[in-house]
Amino acid sequence: MPEPYVPKEAIGHGDGGSAALAIGEAESLERRPGAAPPSAGPGREPGKPRSLWSDAWHDLYRNPVFVVSALVIVFLVIIAIWPQLIATGNPYRADLAKAQQGSQPGHPFGFDTQGRDVYTRVVYGARASITVGVCATTGAALLGSLLGGLAGFFGGWGDNLLSRLADIFFGIPVILGGLVFLSVVTSSTVWPVVGFIVLLGWPQVSRIARGSVVTAKQNDYVQAARALGAGNGRILLRHIAPNAVAPVIVVATIALGTYIALEATLSYLGAGLKPPTVSWGIDISTASTYIRSAPHMLLWPAGALSITVLAFIMLGDAVRDALDPKLR
Repeated sequence: MPEPYVPKEAIGHGDGGSAALAIGEAESLERRPGAAPPSAGPGREPGKPRSLWSDAWHDLYRNPVFVVSALVIVFLVIIAIWPQLIATGNPYRADLAKAQQGSQPGHPFGFDTQGRDVYTRVVYGARASITVGVCATTGAALLGSLLGGLAGFFGGWGDNLLSRLADIFFGIPVILGGLVFLSVVTSSTVWPVVGFIVLLGWPQVSRIARGSVVTAKQNDYVQAARALGAGNGRILLRHIAPNAVAPVIVVATIALGTYIALEATLSYLGAGLKPPTVSWGIDISTASTYIRSAPHMLLWPAGALSITVLAFIMLGDAVRDALDPKLR
């Protein structure tokens, strides 16, 4: 016969503990032999705790901030890949006779200084911003995690060298560095901007990864694996990396929105993406001169940029709240 189930509320002292114990005994008598305790949800084994990732997902899908921001991001990614789904026009087609005109049937956002449809350019501008944000975040996260993880695991002179190198990059002003670095680049593609952001973004991730690895390698399960003869590669990949990756994911998610804003800022200053690339930053820069006569040229791309950055930052905040045990 299985032992009667005693809920965790029964652990206590005084009348409260005794009352809870009595309730637990009553529940165990009413439950059929072999039935799961009330706390075991569907699909879970009785008494088996959730892992960090399943527990985080359990919190995320019930968080309205995560749901709304995730839906906005999915929509942005879809129109970045297939802008033709909601914009059938050509973002480069110009009609000077319609320059700076407001909303018209079939052109809800009006026209810019060259008579190009603002709505079509806003939709196509999502491609450059999302591409820069995703590629720069991926590159910075991979490079920073690799360098920071190895430095934190092995320590020694390599750790000291990485720390001093990161301090040098932290001392470079981002905007000024972008103006200097990208001013000599003539390419109109997104890759020089991605490379610059990765160059200045990896130190932050490396410090987070290093701290997580240093904390994880001091745990008992790592010492036990080493005592059983596991090598450095197995310990790093099988035991440390899965337990140290959560802070990196949080930082990378929040940084993605920041990198999109950085690309738009550099493009606005003329050092980021360059025409004929369709970019929100380029359109904002062009429209800033005509904000009084044609405010629609500025408001729509600026609004799209703000919504995109806000969605990624809100997503990062929700992921941080779900993965950080201190906030539980």
